[in-house]
Formats: sequence, structure tokens, C-alpha cells
Amino acid sequence: MSRLHVLLNEADYAPFLQHSAAPGGGWYPHYPGRYPSKQIFSAEIWKPISSNPQKPVFNATLLRYAAIDIGEPALKQEIEGLLEGNFRNRGRQRSFLSSGKYHIDVRLRSARGTPLQLRSPEFYRLWLSFRRYLGDWSRNRRFYSDIMSDLANEVKVLIDEYNGKKGSREKYNSCAVVGNSGILLNKEFGKLIDSHEAVIRLNNARIASFERNVGAKTSISFVNSNILHLCARREGCFCHPYGMNVPTIMYICQPAHFLDYLVCNSSHKAPLIVTDPRFDVLCTRIVKYYSLKRFVELTGKDVGEWGPAHEGANFHYSSGMQAVMLALGICEKVSIFGYGKSASARHHYHTNQKAELSLHDYEAEYDFYRDLMEQPHAIPFISDKFKIPPIVMYH
Repeated sequence: MSRLHVLLNEADYAPFLQHSAAPGGGWYPHYPGRYPSKQIFSAEIWKPISSNPQKPVFNATLLRYAAIDIGEPALKQEIEGLLEGNFRNRGRQRSFLSSGKYHIDVRLRSARGTPLQLRSPEFYRLWLSFRRYLGDWSRNRRFYSDIMSDLANEVKVLIDEYNGKKGSREKYNSCAVVGNSGILLNKEFGKLIDSHEAVIRLNNARIASFERNVGAKTSISFVNSNILHLCARREGCFCHPYGMNVPTIMYICQPAHFLDYLVCNSSHKAPLIVTDPRFDVLCTRIVKYYSLKRFVELTGKDVGEWGPAHEGANFHYSSGMQAVMLALGICEKVSIFGYGKSASARHHYHTNQKAELSLHDYEAEYDFYRDLMEQPHAIPFISDKFKIPPIVMYH
């Protein structure tokens, strides 16, 4: 029997298919059946979805490995050090704390003997908030399959309240998720993108002079915390290329970036929202499952050899993948632009970068997008109670 034919025994691996967990966690605002009922067509490349899909049989080995976070021990150690106040000698994080804004008192030590750097009364207050936010985030960083059904209440409600729509529980009628691929320069999708009720853009990609290709409208700026970390070094923590009133949703790449989040909160007029860590865990498992599956199918190697080939503990989903997942939860219909690549195109339409980041598995993510449109029932880890909306991908 091949490695990909080890079928799931539900008695042994039910937790990977049917999960339940008490609600908790949540998003951190700056502000005090899964099957479509109709066939979906894309004029670009995608086939219609069957209205009567067969219940999938998932591979138990892949599910089990996808649920293992090999970076978890190091992350827990890092969080523990941060909660103890050890902010020195973290060159990898290059936190805004190194800018000299806060005085470093090297004589202070925690109960464990680690440096406790209370630089000023202002920083001490910030540090207390940091500990609270990071502690909550760490405790709630667990798997919860129903998180997709909570996104509208956890995210869109905050944005609607900011826009004066209190009590609204409706999803966006249509959303365009605009990726940053250089293939966008070959098309003029600008007007089509702007025709959607909501437009989600990634990592502060520039739109000036590219409006014909990528549009001019922005409803949500979706970024990774490395972007905000760079913004935190600027005067007033300016991080609003699309305007001061555009909400920002951010996922945490490094725990220390909660400090940047707290500092920048005070200067953000629009909501600045950190993704629910349970949502992060779901995205991680899905992408890892597709990466494992692709690795075994293409190489014939054992799943245990996947780690060295994919950055091991540093493996991570892309910002684009999580932005699509967000749209699935807050939009009735989703259109995807600027995902994919071409030998003749730049990696990003707005930069000269050609190479992809090795810690992402873009090909595995493309397999995921394909399943979203052709066979959404074949996607693991998402609760059957969540209905995946119609999706179209434009190339």
C-alpha cells in the first residue's frame, strides 16, 4: 500500500475531522454544509463545482503530520522569555525598542535572573499591556474548526461599527482579494476590482500608477506583522498607504511584534485588528496538509522528510492565503486577482523582486485554491457547518 493510501480510521483520528472547542480567544481590535448550492464557473480557468460532491476520505498520515507544529517548542520558549521581560539581544526581531526610545536598565532582573528592562513609567505601562495581550494570544493559540463561522462577527462587526453601522451582522456582498503577483501587469482588472463591495489588499502594496491593473479602491489592508514593525519606526507610526480610514488586519509573525501593535494603536484612527490565533492555526494546518500531500506525491519520499525540504519550523502560509481565508468568512462572493506566476513576470507587480520566499509553498497553496473552486468538500480541517462561498480566480 502506498503512503497516500493510508486511509483515515475515524475512531482513531476523529479529532482531525470533527473538532469542537469552547469559544474563546478572539481578535484584538484597536477599537474601545460548506458546498455552494449552484454550479460555479470561472471564465478564466476553473471547472464547475459538482452540486452533489462525494464525502472525502482524508489521508490519516497527512492529517496527523499537518497537525504537528514543529516550531511550537521554540515559540513557547520565545514567548516565555518575552513575558519575563527579556527584550535584549533579540537581533532577529529588531524590535522598535532598539531605536533608543526607552531607556534600558541592565541591572533589573526577573525572578529567573533574566534581564527585566523597565525603561520608563511609560514603557512599564506598555509592558504590562504587552504581557496581557501576548499571554492571551499564546493561551488561545489552538485548533478550533468552527473559527471560520466566527469571522464575520469578530472582524466585520468591528469595521462596521467604525463606519457607523452598529448592529450589522451582514457579510460583504462581494469581495475582491488583490494579490501582488507581477501577472497583474498583463491585465487591466482595475475597474472590475473596484466594482466589488469590498477590496482587500496585501502588505501595503503600492497602487499609485497601477490603477488600471489593480484598481484604486481599498476597504481592508491585510498585512503581516513585519510590515507594521517597519511602520513602527516612522514618525507617528504611519502605516496608511490607502488612507487613514482604511482598517488594517494583521497576523503576528513574531510574538515581539505585539509591542509594535500596542505602540501603533494609539496613532491608528481606523481599526487595527490582530487575527484570532485559532484562525492562524487553521490556516497553518491547511497549507501544511497541501504541502505534505504535494511533497509525497511528487517525490515519493516519506512525510518525515518534508521538514528539511520546506524550512522546517520556519514554514508558514503566505499573507495571500490567509487573506483569501478571511474573505471566505466575511464575504458572500469572492473574486481573487493577482495570484499565480509567470516565467516572464516579476514576483510582485510593484517591485523588482523575482524570487519567491522559500518559507512559503506557493504551489501547495495553488492546489488549495483549486480545491476551493473545484471541490471545496476536499479541504481538511474546516468544519462541515461552514459554507464556502462561490469563488472566481482571474488570471
